[in-house]
Amino acid sequence: MEFKGAMGGLYRLTEWITRLAASNLLWAICSSPFLFFMIMKLLVMQQNLANESLQMNWAIAIVAPLTLFPATSALFTVVRKWNMGDTDVPIFRTFFTGYKENYKQSLIGGIFYTLLFAIMYLDYTVYMTQFRNMQLVGIIMLVLLLLLFVSLFNFFSMVVHYHMSIGLIIKNAVLLTLIRPFRVFSTLLGSGLLFYIGLRYPVLFIFFIMSIVAWFAFFNFYATYNKMQEQMQKIQLQKEEEEAAALAEKSGEQDEAQSSESAENKEFTQQK
Repeated sequence: MEFKGAMGGLYRLTEWITRLAASNLLWAICSSPFLFFMIMKLLVMQQNLANESLQMNWAIAIVAPLTLFPATSALFTVVRKWNMGDTDVPIFRTFFTGYKENYKQSLIGGIFYTLLFAIMYLDYTVYMTQFRNMQLVGIIMLVLLLLLFVSLFNFFSMVVHYHMSIGLIIKNAVLLTLIRPFRVFSTLLGSGLLFYIGLRYPVLFIFFIMSIVAWFAFFNFYATYNKMQEQMQKIQLQKEEEEAAALAEKSGEQDEAQSSESAENKEFTQQK
């Protein structure tokens, strides 16, 4: 049964709220160890407990590749279907199929990104607090951290969209972030706004924030992917046209040479 008018709009809105909430809730459940240590980290930071804060950092670094990264890949599996027009996809089955299929690559990529985030964040903290005369380096590290954050979204999009090695996925995720600055800026701005809203209303992280961020990030990635595909097709078509023109020119030269040779043979026969 299909509703029209205001009822139809309200029905579709309810459908999307249900989709976003269901997929986000599955992500939160699968990421619960990471979320638990993040909450504990925030609590100990408010109480200025340095040792406990450091322990939470270690805990977060350990559980992130094991839980957060596979869960986020599974969430991107769902939003990929939505962006490609399959909005009625079964969320539960699609989520856990993506979780299982992409677990290994998500785990390896999670270890790489976690180590890189930890090293760069440590450098940023040291340069901004310990070396006052080198804060410019700290600012550069902060910019690199933001770029790395955006490349993380491209990483998840590529994990669920391509069949390639984890090394190529990480390499292309970083390259795509660097060569598409507009998409980088829009993804960063949109994600930052949503995270800001989530910090003001933390319950939204459980039901909506991550699914919306994932949808928006894959939307940007898929738009970039389609544009690059169009450019590649144009280049391939231009190459084929140039090859056809070169072949036609070569064929014309051969025909001209044959005609000239035939005329010379005819003249030689007449002279004899």
